[in-house]
Amino acid sequence: MQLTVWTYEGPPHVGAMRVATAMQDVHYVLHAPQGDTYADLLFTMIERRGKRPPVTYTTFQARDLGKDTAELFQTAARDAYARFRPQAMLVGASCTAELIQDDPAGMAQAMALPCPVIPLELPSYQRKENWGAAETFYQIVRTLADKAARPAPREGRRPRANLLGPTALGFRHRDDVIEITRLLGTLGVDVHLVAPLGASPADIATIGAADFNILLYPEIGDTAVRWLEKTFGQKTVRTVPIGHGATCDFIAEVAALAGIDAAAALDTSNLPWWSKSVDSTYLTGKRVFLFGDATHVIAAARVARDELGFEVVGLGCYNREFARDLRAAAALYGVEPLITDDYLAVEDAIQALQPELVLGTQMERHIAKRLRIPCAVISAPVHVQDFPARYSPQMGFEGANVLFDTWVHPLVMGLEEHLLTMFRDDFEFSDAHGASHLGHGSSQILPELARGGGPSQSDGGGAAVADGGVPPPPLHHSPEEANGPPPRAGEDLWSPDAERELLKIPFFVRGKARRNTERYAAEQGLTTITLDTLYDAKAHYAR
Repeated sequence: MQLTVWTYEGPPHVGAMRVATAMQDVHYVLHAPQGDTYADLLFTMIERRGKRPPVTYTTFQARDLGKDTAELFQTAARDAYARFRPQAMLVGASCTAELIQDDPAGMAQAMALPCPVIPLELPSYQRKENWGAAETFYQIVRTLADKAARPAPREGRRPRANLLGPTALGFRHRDDVIEITRLLGTLGVDVHLVAPLGASPADIATIGAADFNILLYPEIGDTAVRWLEKTFGQKTVRTVPIGHGATCDFIAEVAALAGIDAAAALDTSNLPWWSKSVDSTYLTGKRVFLFGDATHVIAAARVARDELGFEVVGLGCYNREFARDLRAAAALYGVEPLITDDYLAVEDAIQALQPELVLGTQMERHIAKRLRIPCAVISAPVHVQDFPARYSPQMGFEGANVLFDTWVHPLVMGLEEHLLTMFRDDFEFSDAHGASHLGHGSSQILPELARGGGPSQSDGGGAAVADGGVPPPPLHHSPEEANGPPPRAGEDLWSPDAERELLKIPFFVRGKARRNTERYAAEQGLTTITLDTLYDAKAHYAR
């Protein structure tokens, strides 16, 4: 175990909560002590749900440990059924209750409640939230699916598909389902079932009546889909339609399985227009770092490189179950994969790479703000502001539009950069103020300022000093780091003349010029970058 102030995933019973909350007429009885009762907070405050999640806790206290805690669970289960009358009941233990080994699954089955009881064995100290959600959905499907259900003859009807994987507390899952349902309708495909989101146990019983499955979120639905393939012989569409190119591939895969013409759903694209615009010229080559769940990161990396012309300099995921897929994607982009659930390791990677845009989770938003780097959120876990009131999908053609707007918005556009450069000498627009959309009290990623050196400008024209004119302290994670390593050659100080000359370089190549000069100075063993060093580096890399 590890003490931390942030975790990308909760324990597996949180995943079970997400599945239970997403469904209809299902209730989850959780053997848990006081203090583990945070489901209401997760789903009503963060996700902005209008009703409480269907979760009942036994809420035993310390003084109850000397008594029969098993009786507490049985009483809670009976009361939950009598009050809510669910079509099916999930039972399990939280990470703390797992230690007392009361076996809630066995007790619930022995009670012979008048509804299906689905026991959940979720090892809290070996697995995490997404695995718990996947296992819960798998157990629900395996228990409730009618093995005799089969698709009706195709004559006279449209093909039918199951949309599998969306849950409560998922990143834009609600809007993704709406967008993909519309897209399938344009193709001439009916949605037979969406699960877990919005499905009841009676709906799950008919899951085998669909012609094929569409796996929208592999982290949640992959285990259940594999069982459906084996049990019902249903084929699966596995392309995740995030981005214009992936959506076109998704349409082609659906059309091939359904035996229909895909032309009706192929949308027109603004990519030809975009590629001729001034902004595309400015944004091409922007260095981007991605981190989140593997599905969203892999899809976003394709959009970043192939559709917006960004350069992927780093990508990683926190869910180790999909490490193989992430490593394959990293090899495709020629970068080192980062597979970790330690946010400090992610922060170190961002500091080392110094990207111009970070695409990540809520934690990467915090990290990027501290480092004064533009950021957009692409993956759970997220906070309340990323459960918007508006329609904002990530999938389909409309999702591609949302991605474009969301990613471009935090960047300083070309005309704005030119204006800031023209009025640099004005006190309102000086480099000391930086871009208006970035945090002003955050730490500087440039090493010379982190050590309290002279003022210097960031690649985008913004300074790295707090409003009071005093450089903020560097980010350190341990006492050893607090003392700081000796400065590397070339990073100690830019001379004022060299800084002024650097500002004359056009903004869209200024960052590259700075990095090349610092690399050249380090290779030459120089501790100060002078005007001559800048010219020598230019000549060196021009060969």
